[in-house]
Amino acid sequence: MAIVPNPHKTTGFLGWIDDRFPLTKLWKDHLTEYYAPKNFNFWYFFGSLALLVLVNQLLTGIWLAMHYKPDATQAFDSIEYIMRDVPWGDLLRYLHATGASAFFIVVYLHMYRGLLYGSHRKPRELVWILGVLIFLTLMAEAFCGYVLPWGQMSYWGAQVIISLFGTIPWVGPDLVTWIQGDFVPADATLNRMFALHVVALPLVLVGLVVAHLMALHEVGSNNPDGVEIKKHKDPKTGIPLDGVPFHPYYTVKDLVGVGGFLFIFAAIVFFAPDGGGYVLEKPNFMPADPMVTPELITPAWYFGAFYAMLRATPSLFGSALPGVVVMFAAVLILFFLPWLDRSPVKSIRYKGWVSRVALGVFSVSFLMLSYLGMQHPTALYTLLARIGTFVYFTYFFSLPFIARFEKTRPEPARVTE
Repeated sequence: MAIVPNPHKTTGFLGWIDDRFPLTKLWKDHLTEYYAPKNFNFWYFFGSLALLVLVNQLLTGIWLAMHYKPDATQAFDSIEYIMRDVPWGDLLRYLHATGASAFFIVVYLHMYRGLLYGSHRKPRELVWILGVLIFLTLMAEAFCGYVLPWGQMSYWGAQVIISLFGTIPWVGPDLVTWIQGDFVPADATLNRMFALHVVALPLVLVGLVVAHLMALHEVGSNNPDGVEIKKHKDPKTGIPLDGVPFHPYYTVKDLVGVGGFLFIFAAIVFFAPDGGGYVLEKPNFMPADPMVTPELITPAWYFGAFYAMLRATPSLFGSALPGVVVMFAAVLILFFLPWLDRSPVKSIRYKGWVSRVALGVFSVSFLMLSYLGMQHPTALYTLLARIGTFVYFTYFFSLPFIARFEKTRPEPARVTE
């Protein structure tokens, strides 16, 4: 019996690679033959933008690590050396520092898109959980990087955040010493933060991003209507009737988002690289001094909401443990969102006015908390932070009750244009 050659089999050098590595198969499975809903809107820019910023952070981080010295006596001076003497060093640092803030902006908007259109709902629970794990890893990565300049805010920020582990009963003080490698933030602390920031956490982050994309492409992308496009396929080809190949349609469309993002990103890097004191804090332009406490110790802006919750929670017998529990719970509750949201429809387009108001109030409270976390804790701000914290948790715990009583509109059978 004669063997009929496969007409679609690649030949030449590419065929030699395909015989040893599924290069063409990966290209087809994840780009040219991965069918995405044809009604994506601008909210779907932020996933690809997050990948773009990740690449920026990895590349600029590698170059910065070539000149940085993770030594408590030399770290700050090595940053000054990078800024003043290394060719293009100032640009590399600004790209990396601004990139950290940009990373959180696009990730927050990417997660908010999930809240809008129900991207956490079945069958995408694992996609959402992996996304929250990416968010947690990104927070750890950003904190370690925040410490590395070893300026005033780096030192005192490290002391405040690491000391929170000391609130854990029985093992807290020993845990703080173990994390720091010393009784106070010192050279050992800086070395550990450097190892985590440059080696361990980036490996975890890249691995989670790959897993996130693989899980997404296994179940397919969500869309603004919340309709599963795999339910309606061409009977002959098996292609979703409401889908288009990701490449070239969305690779080209994403270039529009990339262009707009790079315009804003470059404007900040070249004209306001310190971000008005939010990207590069003013106290961090002074070397770390354990004998001088900054007037106001605040985290980076992207941790502001969670820090506001920490400060707003009353202490218990002089211990900040309740605040630490609330702060970590604010992140951990995101893991349970797929099971808290029980609405019969996924997208906010077809939910009732109660869901829309709840999401709007939640959004305002989170922005308010982010602002309050960067301010002096006055009596009024503490009260507002407590209200914001209450609203934050109430939103998640109210979702099952809203789903039970709210009237929703029926989802369309097919995606709308």
